Amino acid sequence: MPTKKIIIGIVGEIASGKGTATKYLIEKYQAANYRFSTALRDVLNRVYVEIKRENMQTLYQILRENFGQELLARVMAEDVKKESNPLIVIDGVRRFTDITHLKQLPEFKLIYIVADMEKRFERLRLRRENEDDANKTLEQFKLDSQAEAEKEITAVGQTAYYIINNNGSFEDLYRQIDEIITKLNL
Repeated sequence: MPTKKIIIGIVGEIASGKGTATKYLIEKYQAANYRFSTALRDVLNRVYVEIKRENMQTLYQILRENFGQELLARVMAEDVKKESNPLIVIDGVRRFTDITHLKQLPEFKLIYIVADMEKRFERLRLRRENEDDANKTLEQFKLDSQAEAEKEITAVGQTAYYIINNNGSFEDLYRQIDEIITKLNL
């Protein structure tokens, strides 16, 4: 457990390992977890609309267009400021507007997780996080990766404090995370 407050934002392309890294931080370091997609899933559940990537992207776009580009970012920054847990992990950073308010917090550090396209596609089909993932083709996955919600990920990732290569094993990923936590906790 960290001795000082650390807020980690995780950015990465679809199925790069953001969720696995988040789960590890929660299990090993008892991190509090926040996701941009949680609010979107809540709304879709409430209005009985299928939870799939396309619907989440559409809802997010509608919210941003009608209530401001930084709506969820403002909510996220306020939520993590109030969090008493010394380690907070935010999964699902996608845009520069997602981190506009978070960057103003001195405890905030961005981590970019990268993995090859084929590796990510294989992971997506196995994890079945969204209802349409199991039947997705590589071509559909490539199209999903070019969707509006995914366009800024690489550029945002290039501003990260740390980059994790997640083409290896779970142990490789965990080792890189442990090294980062050690550095941040000095």
